[in-house]
Amino acid sequence: MYICAMLMKMRNFTPIAIVFVLLLSSCGDYNKIVKSTDYEFKYKKSLEYYEAGEFVRSSTLLKELLNIYRGTSRADKVYYYYAKSQFGMKDNMMAGHYFKTLVKEFPRSEYAEESQFMVGYCFYLDSPNPRLDQQVSQNAIDALQLFINLYPKSTRVEEANRLIIELRDKLVYKSYVSGKLYYDLKNYKAAVVALSSSLKDFPDTKYREELMYMLLKAKYLLAVNSVEEKKRERLSSALDEYFTFADEYPESKYMKEVEKYHSTTAKLLNYKGDSNL
Repeated sequence: MYICAMLMKMRNFTPIAIVFVLLLSSCGDYNKIVKSTDYEFKYKKSLEYYEAGEFVRSSTLLKELLNIYRGTSRADKVYYYYAKSQFGMKDNMMAGHYFKTLVKEFPRSEYAEESQFMVGYCFYLDSPNPRLDQQVSQNAIDALQLFINLYPKSTRVEEANRLIIELRDKLVYKSYVSGKLYYDLKNYKAAVVALSSSLKDFPDTKYREELMYMLLKAKYLLAVNSVEEKKRERLSSALDEYFTFADEYPESKYMKEVEKYHSTTAKLLNYKGDSNL
């Protein structure tokens, strides 16, 4: 009634002024809810705020209710909507944390399936640029794969698989870039380690031919520039790498170049062999 009276007095005021009064009223009502000890009413209003997209208000109320309803039949629902409110505020890290907590504490909840998916999805949304550290991407893959394992008949399995493929592409590219960086910097010892790891971790990578070529060249250049006591062993490793590459990619665009490495490596090994006689 008070608000209606105010609006009547403000008939000649601008629409902006009227909206301002309504906002003041809304804030006043919300503050009363926050201070209320009627938890049933607070629970009801928290869900209303969530459905209205007012995630800050809903999360504020639900955060208090997490402890109030702990151990009750509503505990999982409060956790679920609190996590969803955090997600609505785009705080993916906090949302993922509470979705994960829900799954852990209420594995048989009606919200467990969606929550397990959301753990992975929150990590997915926070997955960084492919050139940056990809631990978050790996966390997303692990969570989504666990979801698929736990709920193989879920309607979200197809989406989870699609996200995993996208995330793995990031890991593959990051691995490729890391190996290539050492190669480009002519740090061939580090390049051999990084390129070998990339091929081991992602044997089906679309960069496989280029990675194998760079690994062969890095091993060759490392060998020919080595100190005498390490040269023979490294030349042998480069030669082995040549045979692996030639066997897998006999028609490669790099073959003309790698044949030269093979010829030089073989001559150096034969020379060393003769000198040891």
